[in-house]
Amino acid sequence: MTRERTARRDWRDVVADAADLALVGFLLVAGALPVLTAGAALAAASAAVHDRVTDGGWPSLRTTLRRYVRALPAGVPVTLAGLAGAVLLGADLAALATGRVPGGAPALLVTGVVAAALSGYAGLVVVEVGRAGGQGWRAAARTAARSCVARPAGWAAASGVCCLAGVLAVLVIPVALPILAGYALAALHAVARRRPAVAVEPS
Repeated sequence: MTRERTARRDWRDVVADAADLALVGFLLVAGALPVLTAGAALAAASAAVHDRVTDGGWPSLRTTLRRYVRALPAGVPVTLAGLAGAVLLGADLAALATGRVPGGAPALLVTGVVAAALSGYAGLVVVEVGRAGGQGWRAAARTAARSCVARPAGWAAASGVCCLAGVLAVLVIPVALPILAGYALAALHAVARRRPAVAVEPS
C-alpha cells in the first residue's frame, strides 16, 4: 500500500505538501506572536508534522488547537530558556566579531560551532516533542541528548538544517519567513527519521 501510494505521487502531490507546510509555518508564527507562546506553537506544529510523516495525513485543526492549549504551561519556561540562550550566544558572537572581547577568529569559530551544535540539539528536542504529541519537553530533551551522543551524524545534520534556516531567514523577505519555518520543521523531522527512534521517557 505504501509503495503504491509513493509510486503514484506526482508534481501535484509535491505542490500540495509544499502548500501544507507553508500553512503550518504561518500557523506556527501566528501561534508564537505573543512570544511566550512560542514553545507551545512549536510543540503543536511539530506534532502535526510528525503525524503527516508517520501516518500520511494531517491532524484536524481541533486536535492541533487542543495540543497547543495543553502545551502552553510547559511551553512558557521553554520559551524563556530558549530566548535567554539565544540572546547570550548572540551577544557573545557579536562581541567576538567586533573585537570587544579577546579571542579573535579562533574563539569566534569555536563559539560559532557551539552555537550550531546547540541549535541542532534544540531542533531535535522539538522533533521529539512532536513525536510525543506536543508534550514532555524534559523527556524530549533527555531523549534528544541520548540521540546526539549515539548518532553524531544525525546531530550534525540537524545543526546544518538549523544553520541553513538561519542564513535563509536573513536573506528572504519577511513574508516568506513563516514558509521557511514550516519547511525547516519538516526538514528536521526528515533528518530525525533517518535514525532509529528513541523512546521518549515519561515526563
